[in-house]
Amino acid sequence: MSTKIAIADIWLIRHAHSMDGGAMAGRRDVAADCSNAAAIDALRARVNIGSDDTLIASPALRCLQTAAALWDIAPRQDPRLREQDFGVWEGMPYANLPDIGPLAQADLAAFTPPNGESFDALCARAAPALLALPAGRHIIVAHAGVVRAALGLGLGAVHLGLGFSVAPLSLTRLSRDLATGTWAIHWVNWTAQ
Repeated sequence: MSTKIAIADIWLIRHAHSMDGGAMAGRRDVAADCSNAAAIDALRARVNIGSDDTLIASPALRCLQTAAALWDIAPRQDPRLREQDFGVWEGMPYANLPDIGPLAQADLAAFTPPNGESFDALCARAAPALLALPAGRHIIVAHAGVVRAALGLGLGAVHLGLGFSVAPLSLTRLSRDLATGTWAIHWVNWTAQ
């Protein structure tokens, strides 16, 4: 007698390019540039959302705008999927961000910008949202930090997620066997380009 395996199939989409004016936009609520119709169409075709799929998004404007450009379905919003809070660095031009020096991935994950949160804290916030997903396919429109947090979970050490590049409008797919807790990483950073 065979038993059905319960799998949470997690498709993570990073939002379209942020209209951040060249400044750090972690928690700042900036718009997304969803004007690349070819990339939007290719991503929509790749994901091919179905009626049994769950659509979830960070409540950030750039994520909601990206989801709206992809589908005529309102996503369920989950505030645990917001980007890392960079504290006093929010809104600072990228060229003016301080050099924190060379850090090992684990040290970088633990580093907290002044009045912000560390990558470890982002992972601790996002992990319960990802781990609670039931069997079925879940399409999540979120941020690079959330995608990296999911990859860290999949690899068994959250700081390892920092080793991945996550492009705007990219697709990353993981799955989790709900009986064993075993993760599989299917692909990372797929883009239409």
